[in-house]
Amino acid sequence: MKSINPANGKLIGEYSEHTVNQCDEIVGQVHQAWKLWKQTSFEERKRLMLSAAGILRKNKDKYARLMTDEMGKLIKESLAEVEKSAWVCEYYAENAEEFLKDEIIKTDAGKSFVSFEPIGPVLAVMPWNFPFWQVFRFAAPALMAGNACVLKHASNVPGCALAIERIFKEAGFPENLFRTLMIPGSLVENVIKNEKIMAVTLTGSELAGSKVAELAGKHLKKIVLELGGSDPFIVLKDADIAKCAEVAVFARMLNCGQSCIAAKRFIVEKEIAEEFTILVKKQMELLKPGAPSNPETNSGPMARPDLVEEIDLQVQKSIKMGAKLLLGGRKMVGDGFYYEPTLLTEITPEMPVFAEETFGPVLAIMKVENAAEAIKIANSSNYGLGGCIWTKDIEKGTHYARQIESGAVFVNGMTKSDPRLPFGGIKKSGYGRELSHYGIKEFVNIKTVWVG
Repeated sequence: MKSINPANGKLIGEYSEHTVNQCDEIVGQVHQAWKLWKQTSFEERKRLMLSAAGILRKNKDKYARLMTDEMGKLIKESLAEVEKSAWVCEYYAENAEEFLKDEIIKTDAGKSFVSFEPIGPVLAVMPWNFPFWQVFRFAAPALMAGNACVLKHASNVPGCALAIERIFKEAGFPENLFRTLMIPGSLVENVIKNEKIMAVTLTGSELAGSKVAELAGKHLKKIVLELGGSDPFIVLKDADIAKCAEVAVFARMLNCGQSCIAAKRFIVEKEIAEEFTILVKKQMELLKPGAPSNPETNSGPMARPDLVEEIDLQVQKSIKMGAKLLLGGRKMVGDGFYYEPTLLTEITPEMPVFAEETFGPVLAIMKVENAAEAIKIANSSNYGLGGCIWTKDIEKGTHYARQIESGAVFVNGMTKSDPRLPFGGIKKSGYGRELSHYGIKEFVNIKTVWVG
């Protein structure tokens, strides 16, 4: 398993993969650790989880550099990701006990209640684009609920995967309670079918999600899926256009556009479309691709060369179908996996940059007649992860937010994840929820206790 620096294409390191037998042995060790862990108090779990948060903050420069080196994230974004990972640890450390307290239900019994109890080892199949945050937003609630964790991370971020395992060990969590499997996707089925794995969570592509869901269903394992997104960014004619344009570029270009909840379909009322486009273009002209380790860089590389090829294919097909290219539109020559920040207009619904999920630094603008058409276009997607709508009329914005088919809608703000709010999608963006009190209850036994 190789780790390649996307900024220069050079090998960082090579890692030995686990065999099938080694995977089974590790899962068995995790299960043994869980038998003791599930009996620990919330006070003890809290102490250790806060210790993990402290380790993250104490070593944030080291972990941020690791993320930047392995998947090309801008160093300032990597630093922010470490901080957010620490935050989710603290959030569940402070709130898990309250979230999982017994719920008293009045019935004909002398006493009846619902308890929320741990179920066992949970397998997490995680992506490369947020290599720390994605793991911690799963692990913090899972461990605080009394479960154990088995991580199968993306193959291009093995250093991050092992670093996270070490963080939990250093924090004082029991040996083997959190383990990383260094395996390719082809061995995931073997792990899912292991009788000691009780549930699966996956963040990734629609294709990966469908395959893992099929396997989990075959072996009767509970699963949560957070898959692709093609989030609408709706700009109504009464919006603050200058603010909209500024946020639009940030929301699209964060992590070089490689985010499930990045704004991807920019749907703008025709009266203000030209003004919005001009302001967006000015913002995008300030983006200068460079080394992500340089704090001054504002546009980094993509994570892998195949991702560069894929986004370029979507752009070129869309141009052939009539899209107007205002900026970029080319693979960059030289070391590393870079694609020019790209701006397209005159977009129609059937173009790849609008109809498909785009993972890369490409912003595509479509004009619509009115708000009703904007909502219709927004809901025409097979995805339903997030979205946002911009208007000075808060009541109107809230009204339209209820009509958008997605797991989250932000009015006058970019879509983002927050430990306090549930996160997840509908349609082909997956099912189940992470974060908030909803997320921690996905992997517990919701048990009825009736006392006569």
